[in-house]
Amino acid sequence: MAKVKLQGITRKFGNVSAIENISLEIADGQFCVLVGPSGCGKSTILRAIAGLESVTAGKIYIGDTLVNQVPARARDVAMVFQNYALYPHMSVEQNLAFGLRMRKLDEKIIGERVETVARILDIEHLLRRKPKQLSGGQQQRVALGRAIARQPKVFLLDEPLSNLDAQLRDDTRAELKQLHARLGITTIYVTHDQVEAMTLADKIVVLNGGKIQQIASPQDIYTYPANRMVATFLGSPPMNILPVTYTKGNFLLHKQSLPVKANMEEKLQPREGQAFDLGIRPEHIVIASHIASHKHKEDTDESTNHFAQLKLIVDVVEPLGRETLVRGTLPGCSVPLNLHAPAYWRGYPGDRLTVQLDLDQLFIFDAKTGKIIYPKNESFY
Repeated sequence: MAKVKLQGITRKFGNVSAIENISLEIADGQFCVLVGPSGCGKSTILRAIAGLESVTAGKIYIGDTLVNQVPARARDVAMVFQNYALYPHMSVEQNLAFGLRMRKLDEKIIGERVETVARILDIEHLLRRKPKQLSGGQQQRVALGRAIARQPKVFLLDEPLSNLDAQLRDDTRAELKQLHARLGITTIYVTHDQVEAMTLADKIVVLNGGKIQQIASPQDIYTYPANRMVATFLGSPPMNILPVTYTKGNFLLHKQSLPVKANMEEKLQPREGQAFDLGIRPEHIVIASHIASHKHKEDTDESTNHFAQLKLIVDVVEPLGRETLVRGTLPGCSVPLNLHAPAYWRGYPGDRLTVQLDLDQLFIFDAKTGKIIYPKNESFY
């Protein structure tokens, strides 16, 4: 096992930068997830660490060794790809042992490692089968097992669960987390799925446009996003963003308004007419009243809990079993607003609702730069 350190790495293709000035340290035994939209540079970073991609500038360390000029085969990392990359003509046992035989290890050691890995991953009964005789989840376990058998310093996983169906993806994600807890091998995991990032990571690195947006623990990123991009990328459904203008102690949103709390106003020191983007997560909005349904059973006293109200037109109602996702827009403008309603709530597209926003849960972003203004955990910035 080893720590991984990137110092200002950049990868350019002609005049286009795939990644730019990436600096990052992953501690020995840590599970780090690189997350971001397609094309943000996360796979390029992974391939650069593996030695499959050269960097235009910067330094890459595995342990205390500078590996920029070290070939991929000598970096002692194991990579698991999205497509598993199993040898179709080999049995599961042969696939697991292949990397070890290429390194000319003793056959007794190879047999012991294959047996151990097969037991850990519960694939002992599959050792004689060929990949075409396996399900997607079983193939994924074999690909992981081949990497584990090598006992590398670092695991590199490039969207390894994206080909699995939803239930199997959830199950395999849980197995991965348990496996990492047992083995403790430094792991760098690439995904665009924010649920995977939140549930697996010790540390999350959010990327966009080839640049790092924020590095923190999952809960810290959720609670204190560095900017609007991070806030809206992590969370399902994503954070609502409301473009507003400050006027006379209120945030004006088309013909509706939200009061500015005293502590917010003191922090912001806003100018008359200044534009902001307000952020609020769907779980911090509740239905106050609606057409064709009864009043929300868990309405809270607005005066004691710092709630403010907005009018909403329902566009889509999505029953999810334990709750209902309501997607709507604010009247007179195209600003969308998503919220959670109780499972028993019944509403329909076209309904007009009054919803309550918890002002204590508001985020405020700079309308131009997208950077967080309020609240801020100063230790992150």
